[in-house]
Amino acid sequence: MQSKNTSEKNIHTRVIKKYPNRRLYDTDTSSYITLSEVKELVMSSELFVVLDAKTGVDLTRSILLQIILEEETNGSPMFTAPVLANVIRFYGHAMQGLAGGYLEKNIQSLVEIQTKLGEQSTAFTPEMWAQFMALQPPVLQSLMGENLEQSKNIFSKMQEQMQKQTGQMLGVFGIKS
Repeated sequence: MQSKNTSEKNIHTRVIKKYPNRRLYDTDTSSYITLSEVKELVMSSELFVVLDAKTGVDLTRSILLQIILEEETNGSPMFTAPVLANVIRFYGHAMQGLAGGYLEKNIQSLVEIQTKLGEQSTAFTPEMWAQFMALQPPVLQSLMGENLEQSKNIFSKMQEQMQKQTGQMLGVFGIKS
């Protein structure tokens, strides 16, 4: 017997099907949508999944990467070539899992800072906004202090993991570090 819990939310995930002709079909609206409309779903924080219409394979990450590619080529890029090259270098490397977690935690920290600033800025008058902008670096340092410490700790863990893996690899060859 199922118990009723009023605090549980029934979270709806929108299903979008991708057909071989590259068209995206939104099952909620029963209509075809564009990549731009998928981007709007992302921007409005709506939960969705993109599935291959024929196989049911989850293609969500692929679609999100397409959106990033469009943004990078059409506007002001967020990533420099060296940053992208470094990200590519982590694939297949022992640090791949840690690097992904590190990036995810830091991006989440930026989202939290953006949210806090957004919440605080709704009550600003133009004069208060001007004062805020004048004090922005110290404010950001204050807000990011905890996040920077967390980032430093994650980086330290990555270094420890790399040293441990290097020691294990050298041990295989009979070399002690």
